[in-house]
Amino acid sequence: MRIGELIPAPYRLLAKSVLMVVLVGGSAAITWQVQDWRYGNQLAEQGRLHTETLNQITLASVAQQRAERDKRFALEQRLANSDQTHYRVLSDVQRDQGRLRDRLATADLRLSVLLDPAASASGLAVPATTATGGVVHGPARAQLDPAHAQRIIGITDAGDQGLIALAACQAYAKEVSTPK
Repeated sequence: MRIGELIPAPYRLLAKSVLMVVLVGGSAAITWQVQDWRYGNQLAEQGRLHTETLNQITLASVAQQRAERDKRFALEQRLANSDQTHYRVLSDVQRDQGRLRDRLATADLRLSVLLDPAASASGLAVPATTATGGVVHGPARAQLDPAHAQRIIGITDAGDQGLIALAACQAYAKEVSTPK
């Protein structure tokens, strides 16, 4: 006699069903564990790729910021050099104008203007003055009053300073607007 014959049929059916449920449940648990392991590996790989992508983006951003900072520094250097050049030109012109004013004030230098020969023919002649013991060669000239000469030098000084400031502004605008 076999053991299966001693157990009534409904209990055998129940035992087979329980055995099937245990086998199916066990295989389902194993399947879930395998899928969990597989998906876990996929998620880990996806996380690693995401981290690498973020690191690459960060490195590119840092490189771009460094390049922009270097461009800005180079522009600041060029502008500083330009400012120094224009300041030097301005101070040279101011020094030269000061010397000219001093020479005019000490009568070391006199400003004169050319006389129009047509005006002298019409009777509006201004006598040309000459230095003591000298002879004037060339067209007739008239000396300006030292006070008038000083005002003329002041006007030219302001004009020179304006032109130098304009040149500095143009150089600045060109440096800032020209991409390098």
